[in-house]
Amino acid sequence: MRTRDSARLLIMNFLNQVLLFKFRHEKDALAGKVYWATPGGGVESEETFEQAAIRELREETGIYVNDVGQALTERTFEMTLPSGEVVLAHERFYFIKIGDEDISTSGWTENEKSVINSYHWWDLNELRNTDDVVYPSNIPDICSNASSI
Repeated sequence: MRTRDSARLLIMNFLNQVLLFKFRHEKDALAGKVYWATPGGGVESEETFEQAAIRELREETGIYVNDVGQALTERTFEMTLPSGEVVLAHERFYFIKIGDEDISTSGWTENEKSVINSYHWWDLNELRNTDDVVYPSNIPDICSNASSI
């Protein structure tokens, strides 16, 4: 089984809300799946996790940073990609604190535009109490730990 490395971003604004994208799959191997997830994506060849995090942050939100620091946490699990391929996903999460910057989706690929339905700034208590599917499910704990650093 192929390992797919990816950098994920826990972006928190000045109101201590975290940004999540709503994914709605309609025409791929995940058809019918709807969930919220952090911005981020695959690490390209010759790229570090940190470089991928900086690139994904810019592409998916329009936010530019030079450094994302160390990964807060990571996880590895089996995942089915929209193509149907099952991979061993290895994700590292980076915490980004921002002010009141606007999010720009102009850097989204056609694929992202087809599966990302919307985005929302979530209060941590709202996340703890939602019945929606959210990946990873422990975002409030990760962000609470990051905020105290």
